[in-house]
Amino acid sequence: MPIPNTLCPIPNSQCPIFNTSMPWSRIISGIVAIALALSVTLLGGWYFTIMFAVVIFLGQQEYFNLVRARGIAPAAKTTMAVSLFLLVICTIDGSLADAVMPLAGTLICFYLLFQPKFATIADVSASIMGLFYVGYLPSYWVRLRAIDSAVFSNLPLGGYWPTTWADFWEKASYASLPQGFTATMLTFLCIWAADIGAYTIGKFFGKTRLSEISPKKTVEGAVFGITSSVAVAIAGAYYLHLPRSLLTGLALGLLIGIASLLGDLTESMLKRDAGVKDSGQLIPGHGGILDRTDSYIFTAPLVYYFVTLLLPLL
Repeated sequence: MPIPNTLCPIPNSQCPIFNTSMPWSRIISGIVAIALALSVTLLGGWYFTIMFAVVIFLGQQEYFNLVRARGIAPAAKTTMAVSLFLLVICTIDGSLADAVMPLAGTLICFYLLFQPKFATIADVSASIMGLFYVGYLPSYWVRLRAIDSAVFSNLPLGGYWPTTWADFWEKASYASLPQGFTATMLTFLCIWAADIGAYTIGKFFGKTRLSEISPKKTVEGAVFGITSSVAVAIAGAYYLHLPRSLLTGLALGLLIGIASLLGDLTESMLKRDAGVKDSGQLIPGHGGILDRTDSYIFTAPLVYYFVTLLLPLL
């Protein structure tokens, strides 16, 4: 006989509190993705760039599929090519990336002008959006990880590998790790904390809908997600000996938590407009690349400028 409960008014088999089963494909693919992300983040250099090149290439394919679902004909191949070129420039010299962006946009417009079929405003806009949203903004992850990479590089292709693993569990040794690596990892941890916190509280305790764009998101989940990001950022700022760790962690955590939420909502808006549930089916149990990386798109530029411009002032 099913056990009655007052926490969930539906049968136990359908109640999220009692039905905790999760497909093994989702668990395994998640573990593999995390292990791969941690490994290439530690390595940095061209290893990190290659991983992001694959992510951006696949992400732009999904984005342009969403665009085509609306009857728009973007310059997909040209946009993907210049986006990958942008990553190469970021790895060689990040200061040149901002100069490449307007040149890349000009090239895309030039390509569309000379197509047999007249390009529409929507074609041009969707192409430039693809460059900016899935190319330029994610390229800041390469710039962020590249901070101090030349100083710490001890592997071919600009890679890094710690000489002793004690650096990872001795607080006094954190300063000997590349700043780009620690900043990138702290950002990852804050995003993960925000996502997990928002999902957990929103699923079990969320009552107030946050936005019509994403009906499953709640105000309670969003607030707890941002709070979780702040908590992780404060702890990370303390252990990394960042100046004014409490204030720095608070500001950084708020920045990442809010940007992560906005990235999630933006991708939900794109999918809603295209009339699809997931951006793709590439990752078993998780959907497409954009479904898993939407929280990362807006965070990298903000964290990069926080680390390079605001931290020195503190």
